[in-house]
Amino acid sequence: MLCKRIIPCLDVKDGRVVKGTNFVNLIDAGSPAELAERYSDEGADELVFLDITASVEKRKTLLTLVKDVAKAVRIPFTVGGGISELSDIEALLKSGADKVSLNTSIVKNPELISQASKRFGSQAIVAALDTKLKDNGHKIFIKGGREETELNALDWCKRVTDLGAGEILLTSMDRDGTKAGYEIDFLKEVASAVTVPVIASGGAGNMEHFLEAFQKANVDACLAASLFHFNIIKIKELKEFLNSAGIRVRL
Repeated sequence: MLCKRIIPCLDVKDGRVVKGTNFVNLIDAGSPAELAERYSDEGADELVFLDITASVEKRKTLLTLVKDVAKAVRIPFTVGGGISELSDIEALLKSGADKVSLNTSIVKNPELISQASKRFGSQAIVAALDTKLKDNGHKIFIKGGREETELNALDWCKRVTDLGAGEILLTSMDRDGTKAGYEIDFLKEVASAVTVPVIASGGAGNMEHFLEAFQKANVDACLAASLFHFNIIKIKELKEFLNSAGIRVRL
């Protein structure tokens, strides 16, 4: 059985790591490269780096920042934001990223998933889904959570994996930054419906929330941001807690 993963997330805006609640009210959390190095040293399994305004500003991810993070870490890291074509993915992988995270671009052009997975390998392609519960079920949002689509989130999860995505990063916009816990029921539904790893994102507030996501939703990884940025939870202590509860993690 594979070890469960703990993944800090660097949401980057204007070259700085930021964190908000429900995707708004952003506050500064520090330098991307400095935080990345800290997490690498503290035992994070991977990192996710998201240029959160690239898509809405219609620009590419900042390659200089990606290169700085790549130099600072010794663990795999995923980059997302502003990726719209194969050449963007190639540039990011050449700059040191191990995987890319795709959201807005694959909603507009689903074939990008299959094209990218064929060229770079499905292990390098992460489908990022920003979801919010509406009257008629969970819906997919794009452009950093600013634009609602008609896509049913569970159906979209199945489709992106059929097209070749090697992993799903599932973010609950309703839970983002609230520290109320992950959206367990929907995570469980998705994890049961797909055959690729699922990363839980949005809502972690204490160590028990991570345990609950692993035990009840059977996700493969848990992602968090402000808890780690502001030293509310230490990665080493979290992993020791999970290990003592019977969750297999890399210590």
